[in-house]
Amino acid sequence: MSHTDVWTTGRLLTWTTDYLKENGADSARLDAEVLLAHACQCQRIDLYTSFEQDPGEQARNVFRSLVKQRATGTPVAYLVGQREFFSLSFRVSPDVLIPRPETEFVVTTAVDTIRQFYADQTTVELIDVGTGSGAIAVAIASQLANCQIRAIDSSSAALEIAQQNIVQHQVQSQVTTLESDLLEQISAEEKFHVVVSNPPYVSQVEYEQLDPTVRDFEPQSALLAGPSGLEIYDRLIPQAAAHLYPQGWLIMETSPHLQQRLTSQLEENPLYEAVSVVNDLAGSPRVITARNRASGNQPVD
Repeated sequence: MSHTDVWTTGRLLTWTTDYLKENGADSARLDAEVLLAHACQCQRIDLYTSFEQDPGEQARNVFRSLVKQRATGTPVAYLVGQREFFSLSFRVSPDVLIPRPETEFVVTTAVDTIRQFYADQTTVELIDVGTGSGAIAVAIASQLANCQIRAIDSSSAALEIAQQNIVQHQVQSQVTTLESDLLEQISAEEKFHVVVSNPPYVSQVEYEQLDPTVRDFEPQSALLAGPSGLEIYDRLIPQAAAHLYPQGWLIMETSPHLQQRLTSQLEENPLYEAVSVVNDLAGSPRVITARNRASGNQPVD
């Protein structure tokens, strides 16, 4: 066999990048690197020091299978079983939405809010509604040792993934899970300083127009809200007010298409005040915050 017949790391990456581009991948080179690193059981950076090396038949066979699945649209995160979020690695499966970079703004907004308004609070109670993989809850716990978090979801399969991530990042003492449709299973007496959520907010029309790699592979229940996209917010906003301590905060991710209507809805709601919007790195409105208008003293630790 000549040198040009050897499927070295570099040759595999070059061929696969072109192949995935032809099959519509937006990040073909990155996809190829992530999949090959997974097949070789190494870090992506290690590939750059082995361009002229043959990764071996077993790794090539695994890689070939992964590439075929990627070419049909299967998201890379599902193929390798993990996704980085907030500089942490999270396990994912088709039972959970793949964490997106823009959702990190929910985490930073929650952390900043707690540090600003609850700096002297020994314990801050937070609930993550629709936790999915647990990415938001775990990321917040990793930043705030004084935060006690309930991570809830209507999907038991999603909660299994969330629990794996809670254990993986060793935040079991801070984060507990509960199966619940929004806040339905939370007792009336239970209150929180902060309610965070990345709820489904895709309208029916938008859902039908989603990229097939999203629409055909990620859980519909984590994406589709209903005809307008506001249906889950319509339920969550009053529920959250009933479970927030006086002057507690509601923090939600949203779509730039819904931001104006959602902002107006909160500003007109007598249960809330101090409505504000946080933009993402692209300058698009991404997170909406509102404070519970109810007056009263915070609980004493």
